[in-house]
Amino acid sequence: MSAVTPAAAPPAPVPGTVRRLRPGVAVTPLRGGLHLRGRRRNVTLEGSPALPALWDFLAGPLRAGGLEALLEDMEPGSAARRAVETVVAQLDAHDLLVTGPAGPAGSGAPGPADDWIEVTADDPARAAAALAATRAEVVSGAPGTALARAVGRALAAAGLPVAHTTDPTLPEGRVHLYADTAAPGPVRAAGAVGGRAAGGRRGGVGAAPGSGARIGVAVGWCRAGGYATAPGSPAQVRAEAAALETRLGPPGATGDTGQPAALLPLLAGAAAHRLLCAAAGLADPSAEGEDDRLLPGLPAVLLAEAGPLWADYRTWVGPGRLDSGRRAELAPAGTLGDAVRRVAALVDGRCGALPEPLPADLRQVPVPLATCVLRAAGQPERCLLGAAARLDLARLDLFCGAAELLLDGPGFTVGANPEHARGRALRAAALRGPAAGSRPVDSDAWAGHPQVRHWWATLTGRLAVPARLEVHRVAPDVEAYRAVVRSAPAGGGAPGVVLGDAVEATPADAAAFAALTAVARAHAAAAAPGAAGRPAVLARCSGGAVAPLAAAGVRTAAWEDRGWTGTWLAELAGREGAFQEALHRYTAPPLPAGAPPPRRRPRPRTAPEGELASLLRAFGFSVLHGHREAR
Repeated sequence: MSAVTPAAAPPAPVPGTVRRLRPGVAVTPLRGGLHLRGRRRNVTLEGSPALPALWDFLAGPLRAGGLEALLEDMEPGSAARRAVETVVAQLDAHDLLVTGPAGPAGSGAPGPADDWIEVTADDPARAAAALAATRAEVVSGAPGTALARAVGRALAAAGLPVAHTTDPTLPEGRVHLYADTAAPGPVRAAGAVGGRAAGGRRGGVGAAPGSGARIGVAVGWCRAGGYATAPGSPAQVRAEAAALETRLGPPGATGDTGQPAALLPLLAGAAAHRLLCAAAGLADPSAEGEDDRLLPGLPAVLLAEAGPLWADYRTWVGPGRLDSGRRAELAPAGTLGDAVRRVAALVDGRCGALPEPLPADLRQVPVPLATCVLRAAGQPERCLLGAAARLDLARLDLFCGAAELLLDGPGFTVGANPEHARGRALRAAALRGPAAGSRPVDSDAWAGHPQVRHWWATLTGRLAVPARLEVHRVAPDVEAYRAVVRSAPAGGGAPGVVLGDAVEATPADAAAFAALTAVARAHAAAAAPGAAGRPAVLARCSGGAVAPLAAAGVRTAAWEDRGWTGTWLAELAGREGAFQEALHRYTAPPLPAGAPPPRRRPRPRTAPEGELASLLRAFGFSVLHGHREAR
């Protein structure tokens, strides 16, 4: 960033301490300024050709701990002092200064990890004291395995005393490393950034155990690569290691697997790094890469592969959430982008819990399609399809539909947030009623809508499907409409099978979604034959339930009309709240005769339990059982 305005001077350090330039900061003089780069932050100072000369004046005192003495010798309020204070304030604001005891740098007994701590820690003295009070233990299934030796060397290189022990219950390719810490204060947990968990969420990742606690990390060497868990209690990391080995393959011997020589030290170093950061109260290494795929507030696992050599962090919540930090839940998604990022974490090909919805090789015209294959124990494979006006909406619909089918029992509805889930559930409940009961709405009320024209022309023109479309009001006193598309048999006569239906707030919206569903069904029948000889199943369309998510934070151009999907979704979002209230009244069970209307909705029953439902809630998704329940 560029700093062009003076910043308020930072508070003076505590007596007996001084501010120094953080080690490792690189400085590049510019024609009219300076560029400073640290491990995590950088800043560009511009505005005066004298800045390089000012830096030459400041660099020595900043590196030697003489800044406070320099400021004392300068006249208060002078231009020179104001310039120095402005530069110092910018350095402090961008984490390029570190506070430590007065005296020459490194005047105390040097430690092997001192340079790393001073580059990384907000409070190097505190972090160094925490590590000095830490004892490490490396536990392996057999004495002297290659992975255990590598982990021990990495911990010893940081100055920790290391004890090697044997646990015959551990597989040969797995090592547990523990830190017994007497650190003065809480230890920052994996997934926390800057001393507190980042991102909107309920609860926190939870601090790792504090003073006198035992922190662990599990690292494993599998056939295709390896893993290193997030720091946690011994029971937590043991459970997560077993779950990861179930997904990645059983651990193997670390001496004769033919894997690249670099993989073993990579895994050992990564595991030791995570344990050292947890013991010293530093942010977990997974938070340093600014990877937008990771979800702040949830733990991340390091995954590595042998061919080609590769390592990366992935957001992963294991099945056994024993530590309080592992039981954190993200706040519901506020935008479609948030929801899509969470879907990506849940369907990760290496550690995800659900099948990934992908366009694969399906034709995306005339309607976008996504597909996935459901595999469940004791059940045949099922091919599921999702379709919507846009591919991102189709993938979200497909994900929710797949999750609903994999939950324990029927009647579940999944949504990215409570409003999305409730809208999906209410629409499904309304569609279970009779398809027609009142006189159809005049076509003048819906036929001219550009979305209706587009999808109806696609169905009957481009796809040449003979069909009829009718729209009915669901009840005389309810502002909700149901549209049904049926096949039209040759030669006239009674309408045929239902090709698509929808319930929405206006006749035009209902007609558009019903026609879109009919197009999707016709297109899917030709594009996706299914799995194992069985036809593909089209997932339930969310209709306008997804509109508030899709429209949140999105600006539409003034020239975009309802023919543009974005503008149409924005209009739907504005009607969704009132529409859900109307559908709730329509689908709610009738009151006994003479009973007064309820003053408020009944309190929802406890949300469904189960491993998958719990995992979905951890990622901020809503899981309903019946359309009147909420998270």
